[in-house]
Formats: sequence, structure tokens, C-alpha cells
Amino acid sequence: MSQANTYIRGEYSLRRAENKKAFREGMHDGIPIGLGYLAVAFSLGIAAKHAGVTPFQGFVASFLCNASAGEYAGFTVIAAQAAFVEMAIMTLIANARYLLMSCAMSQRVKPGTPLVHRLIMAYDITDELFAIAIARPGYLNPNYSYGAIVIATPCWAMGTALGCLAGNLMPDRLVSAFSVALYGMFLAIIIPPARKSKVVAVVVVCGFLFSYLSSVLPVVSTISSGTRTIILTVLIAGAAALLFPKTSEDEERTEDVAA
Repeated sequence: MSQANTYIRGEYSLRRAENKKAFREGMHDGIPIGLGYLAVAFSLGIAAKHAGVTPFQGFVASFLCNASAGEYAGFTVIAAQAAFVEMAIMTLIANARYLLMSCAMSQRVKPGTPLVHRLIMAYDITDELFAIAIARPGYLNPNYSYGAIVIATPCWAMGTALGCLAGNLMPDRLVSAFSVALYGMFLAIIIPPARKSKVVAVVVVCGFLFSYLSSVLPVVSTISSGTRTIILTVLIAGAAALLFPKTSEDEERTEDVAA
């Protein structure tokens, strides 16, 4: 009986150490994302200010909805004094791409993971947090996402509040420069895996190319940016999966490297 208890305590201690390690790694990877969010959210705070939103309201809105396009659409609707139904529809369309990210993340979570962990992870699936999580080999430890969230989310909310307070005092060129920081963060996320895999590099290049073409073509450019992103994601990812399927041997090899 004592040996069984010792074994259980050992397993618990090992699992706890793994969770702490994953949480620290998430915080580490979330720091540059949080700094980028803090800068980019300034411009969002300016839009919130123009819509009559107070700094506290902007902080709460960004803390509960960490989505730049969705929040900007929401603040635009608020400024137009539209109905709540219209605001809900606009936000749903702008954030629809996160449905695809949630589906992808659900395949990376270990089977048997409690629902509460899945819900907390789904609370803050952004482009950047999704990218760093999906790039990790093997099953995704929820504590990694928690570590990134506790850094990124407060920075995003605080940036919005600061934008409401001081955004109008900043020159327009400086505000635009802050917005460019987010694109640099995207490059830092996609370049390392693209250098390791030619398939990933080709997919990234195709994503840039078709995204640009879809924004200038006569008919496709009339579709909202969120809908275009969903269509391109499904088409490009589906084509890559058909042309370059990942075998079970590749997955096992990836998990061995992670271990």
C-alpha cells in the first residue's frame, strides 16, 4: 500500500513539475507578444475613444474580447449607435476565423483533457497565441497557453486603456509605427518553422501571395477580410494536407524530439 502511495505521489510531483515548466515557457513566449499587443492596442484605444468608450470600459472590453478586428468592428458599430444585434453579427463575422483555429487546437489537446481546460484555452485563441501553441511538438499542455495568456491578455487590455487616455496626444505617424510592430511579431513567429520545413515555407509564401491577390481581384476583394481569411485558410491548408500528408511516423518522430 505504501509503495502504491509513493508511486502516486511521484506521478503527481512529476506532472506538477511538467505543468510548472510548461507555464513558465508560455510566459516566456508570451512576453514579446504582450509587448506587441501593448503597442498595437494604442490604435484600438483611439477608436474606442472616438466611440465614446471610457478607459475602464476599453480595458474590460479588451480583457473579455482579445481580438483586434472584432473589437474595432464593435467600436465602429458603437460609434454609429447601431443595435446590439448588428454589433453581435459584425463581431461574429470579424472573428469567424477563430473557429478554424479552435478546431486545429482541439486536435492538439491530449484526449481526456477536462472541459474546463478546453474552455479556458478557447477563451484567448488569438493569431499569435495560436501560432506559438500550434508550433509546439506533441500534445499541447494547457498550462503553456495559460502562461502566455496571463502575459498577453493584460497587455492588450492595458494598451487599449492607455490608447483611450493618451492616444489622441500622440502624432499619427507614431501611432502608425506602433501598429507595424504586430507584423514584425508575425514574422518572428513564422520564419523559424519556415526555415526548418520547405513545405511550411511554401505554404507561408502561398498565403502571402493569395492574400494579396484576394485583396485586389475585382470580385473577391468585395468580400470581408475575415471571410477571405477563412476561405484562403481552408483552401491552402487543404491543398497542403493533400499534397504533403503527414504520416504517423512523422508524428511519432516529432513527439520523440519533444520528449
